[in-house]
Amino acid sequence: MPTAIIFSDGYLKHDTGHHPECRERYQATLDGLMRDDELWDALVRLAPREATEEDLLRCHDRQAIELVNQACLQAEFDDHAAIDSDTVVSRQSDLAARLAAGGACRAVDAVLGGEAESAFVACRPPGHHATQGVSMGFCLYNNAAVAARYAQAVYPQQIGKVLIVDFDVHHGNGTQDIFYDDPSVFYFSLHQYPWYPGTGASDERGLRDGEGFTLNIPVPAMTPAEDYLRKFEQGLESVMKNFSPDLVIISAGFDAHQADPLGQLCLTDESYRVITRRLKEAARATAAGRVVSCLEGGYNLRTLGETVRSHVRALA
Repeated sequence: MPTAIIFSDGYLKHDTGHHPECRERYQATLDGLMRDDELWDALVRLAPREATEEDLLRCHDRQAIELVNQACLQAEFDDHAAIDSDTVVSRQSDLAARLAAGGACRAVDAVLGGEAESAFVACRPPGHHATQGVSMGFCLYNNAAVAARYAQAVYPQQIGKVLIVDFDVHHGNGTQDIFYDDPSVFYFSLHQYPWYPGTGASDERGLRDGEGFTLNIPVPAMTPAEDYLRKFEQGLESVMKNFSPDLVIISAGFDAHQADPLGQLCLTDESYRVITRRLKEAARATAAGRVVSCLEGGYNLRTLGETVRSHVRALA
């Protein structure tokens, strides 16, 4: 089975100006993939769709959606508007964000409909900091969370349990928030700690029925890649021992790379290859190999394309 890529120039409509999460990230990502002719020719190329209100409301309050809409309306007059000190929008940012969340849903359709075994969503804005009630940390809607809920709602006979693996350098507080009391979605994160957004301690394990279905592995700054990979393997073994996912979703942040300006970890392109291959093995054990990967962070424009290529080539 091939690997699909979800991409669209619609992701360029989210104009943040001089900001780390800029439009050039999308172009760097695609350039890295297109430079590998063999890989690019092998990918199933698909366009995203816009996420519907129903898609978004499975994860977000209506007030959170309205906040994004209002900020984009304000940006019609001021070019840009700020939801918080980190999160900037422009007039068409809501469209781009709906294409990002809808692109993740389209990836679910691809892997469950037989078009591909795995899929990479080259989307922006990223999503894993967006909580049920508020957009934050460069993120408007939570793409991985929307995809997980979509899979469970639309494919209930195939998808009961979803594993979300987040290797962004920042903890995905939004994803944790959305599923914190839900035993059907396991959230597994490795992240620099202490670091933005301040969540993700090892004792954050879930709440009520969801207790034990969140696994945070805080990683100190400057941890060698070998130690990080060992922690990742131990964590994944623990997850898979107690949880058999029907679908694996990756919050694929590449800002734990040693060259990234917004992180202080030491991963290399080879590290991401190792992680991705291991996640594919885990998915094949219980989920028929079904993997959906959504772009999160990664802010070094010189290295991002090659790092993404390493990840997607390992998926494919």
